[in-house]
Amino acid sequence: MQRRNFIKVAGALAATPALASTSAALPASVSAASKKEIYEWRVYTLAGEGALLDSFFGRILFPAYHRKKIITGAFKPYRLKEGEKDQRHVLFIYPDINTYHKVKQELWSDKIFREAAQPYFDTTAPTPVYSHFEAYLSEAFDRIPIHRKPGENCSLLEIRIYQSPNEEANQRKVKMFNVDEIAIFDQVGINSVLYGEILAGPLMPALMYLTWYENEDTRSAAWKQFGEHPDWTRIKALPEYAYTATNNQSIFLSSMSYSDI
Repeated sequence: MQRRNFIKVAGALAATPALASTSAALPASVSAASKKEIYEWRVYTLAGEGALLDSFFGRILFPAYHRKKIITGAFKPYRLKEGEKDQRHVLFIYPDINTYHKVKQELWSDKIFREAAQPYFDTTAPTPVYSHFEAYLSEAFDRIPIHRKPGENCSLLEIRIYQSPNEEANQRKVKMFNVDEIAIFDQVGINSVLYGEILAGPLMPALMYLTWYENEDTRSAAWKQFGEHPDWTRIKALPEYAYTATNNQSIFLSSMSYSDI
């Protein structure tokens, strides 16, 4: 960052004491004290066909989480590019961090799960069905503390991961979404499912969020409206939001038949 830009940003931040409490600019019905969900994302890279893993998720693992009142999601790539390995994106939605810890501790003492899962473990130990998985743990944003379920006409979901140059910039990007950006999404048809500040994961500091669309055309139209929206034109030029994201990934997904989302 050039010195002039740094001074502009520093000055804007000095005049904006809301970083430590971004909820001050949110609607009265939403506050930082709201109970916020915890999201555990896993991205499995398959070693071959995904049928055995899908069967394990749908018949054994997800039912074990359902018995503990945990909502689960499973997704595959919307369209695989030539040469790409297939993946499964798995989501566990916990009502709070204490429940996350409790479920993690209780799962392996669940006799129903262990008995049902052991044949799968025995089969896949010598012949793995996936090469590895990456995991992200994130906390919901203040503006949307509880996820929204996609509409019945959803055929396309999109994960976006925004990396920031440092932790302070990441906090400003989270604030940008909480105060301004999600409100614009709601107006133009970028349909929110959930937003999470990443607490632990392979890419940090960062945030990730999930949106849904009826199809590719409606997605393109929504993002075009967003790019032209006067509020977006206004906020993207604000010095307090300068250099908040240096890299972003976009991943198109489709829901699996056994997914709750």
